[in-house]
Amino acid sequence: MLDTTTLTRFFPFLYWLQEFTKEKCKMDVNAGLSGAIIVLPQGVAFATIAGLPPEFGLYSAMVPAIVAALFGSSHHLISGPTTAISLVIYQNLSSIYEPFSAEYIGAAFSLALLTGIIQLLFGIIKLGTLVNFVSHSVVVGFTAGAAVLIGFSQLGNFLGMALPPGIPFYEKVPHILQNIEFINSPAVAIALIALLTSIFFQKYFPKIPGMLFALIFGSVAALCLGGEQAGIKLVGALPAQLPQFVIPQIDLHTIQQLGSSAFAIAILGLTEAVSIARSIAMHSRQRIDTNQEFLGQGLSNIVGSFFSCYAASGSFTRTGVNYTAGARTPAAAVFAAIFLAIILLLIAPVTAYLPIPAMAGVLMVVAYRLVDFHHIRSIMETSRAELVVMSVTFFSTLFLHLEFAIYVGVLLSLVLYIKKTAHPELKSITLKRNKTGQGMFVEVQEEQLLECPQIKVVRLRGEIFFGAIDNIIEALHRELEKSPTQTKLLIVLKAVTFIDVAGCEMFSHENTTLRLEGKEMYLSSLNPEVCEMLTRAGVLQQLGEDHIFPDKQTAISTLVERVSDNKCHSCKARIFRECQHVA
Repeated sequence: MLDTTTLTRFFPFLYWLQEFTKEKCKMDVNAGLSGAIIVLPQGVAFATIAGLPPEFGLYSAMVPAIVAALFGSSHHLISGPTTAISLVIYQNLSSIYEPFSAEYIGAAFSLALLTGIIQLLFGIIKLGTLVNFVSHSVVVGFTAGAAVLIGFSQLGNFLGMALPPGIPFYEKVPHILQNIEFINSPAVAIALIALLTSIFFQKYFPKIPGMLFALIFGSVAALCLGGEQAGIKLVGALPAQLPQFVIPQIDLHTIQQLGSSAFAIAILGLTEAVSIARSIAMHSRQRIDTNQEFLGQGLSNIVGSFFSCYAASGSFTRTGVNYTAGARTPAAAVFAAIFLAIILLLIAPVTAYLPIPAMAGVLMVVAYRLVDFHHIRSIMETSRAELVVMSVTFFSTLFLHLEFAIYVGVLLSLVLYIKKTAHPELKSITLKRNKTGQGMFVEVQEEQLLECPQIKVVRLRGEIFFGAIDNIIEALHRELEKSPTQTKLLIVLKAVTFIDVAGCEMFSHENTTLRLEGKEMYLSSLNPEVCEMLTRAGVLQQLGEDHIFPDKQTAISTLVERVSDNKCHSCKARIFRECQHVA
């Protein structure tokens, strides 16, 4: 018989259901209603981006949201269709199938199933830390690039003119300028009304679903301007039905065709979901189990693929609304899905009057809001390496397949990280005294200070592993060559927290080399783990107990007694306190 801990591990919703009170239910119902209203226009818009009929965006906001809420770890995360994943789906499937066709829709379900399986496997083998390798700069660059592509993808709908299918984004503006006479003025007017309405509500009434009002005002404008008779394209009536059960096609050919895209969407979806969950958890003070979140996201896409849903992930907008609306438990996501289903059944016929230019206007605002100007500015001001990662990811998103843009960003992040860790900081330090005579160790190069002519003190910061050995040796010899008279080398290892076998061998080899040159190596301020490793490797025994010191001051006091008195008598540097006693 399974105990309570095991049950809640497999069925995490049992944990919060035990404390589900009437008051919490009331709060979750209110939050769920707000979420259902918010997702209505978003679901329709995101499905359009994905190249799918509008109803599939709403279906994807129902089933995955419920499953992710029940099996995830976050109390506030809301899953469903997102702009970035919708665009990745379109970019990959549109090159194989005709958007909105039955084959295209079926492939979207298969892609969702493959994505869910990959995410579930990641959770089962506990790869929760995997998302840490997708740096924030990669996400910022990718979403900014996706925003540009979304904006350009809606230009034709915004202007009421047909653009050649498959035309690159950078060729769309020249094509429009060459065919400017085909621009539909009523369509432009409707798109602008929807765009300005959305901006107005976003700025002055952010808690009200401005996108919904933008679509309503756009629909009214379309009726006033002549509707379809004026050349204005309409969405058409949505089917007033709940998600239908389907069986996604999965065979070897499908896996070969969609496997790479599914892996990219899985990584992107998990990154989005976990980042959003952690962001909200900072405010709600809830602990997020990353591996459990992987399981929840994987199951949500697997189950969703059997109920007419395309790949889903965490939505920052809906999660934020859910939290600010007072949601207390994941039941809010379940209520939101139920309310959305009811709304769909009631208002489906009304969508027949929804103009496509109005949706284009709303999507322009969505694209603009995807660009994280705050973090872009922060990255530009603080880190050149992160700026490179963000820029390369951004341009890769524009000019490569979207899944490759994610891979490029992640690989570049790893390369820069490895490069940084492979170059531990090794600097010569010396003692600097203030006006009161109190001393502190500072870098020699920065302060242009004198060093002891006989004792070289260097500080090493970073991890000592096989990839960093050559760089450490090179930096060490470069410092020693600056002053050949310094025969005592003290290496301060206080900031070193890890050393591997190759690092131990380096110390052993360098100790032997220095002794052959008439010099001595000393170590101080060893971290317990580093000390244990050096002991097991026999390095400390080779150096000798008299070459190991607990701190810099003890080391300096001892080494001053071991240097040549003749040189000390003529030395004018007098760096250390002990030097004052030399006649």
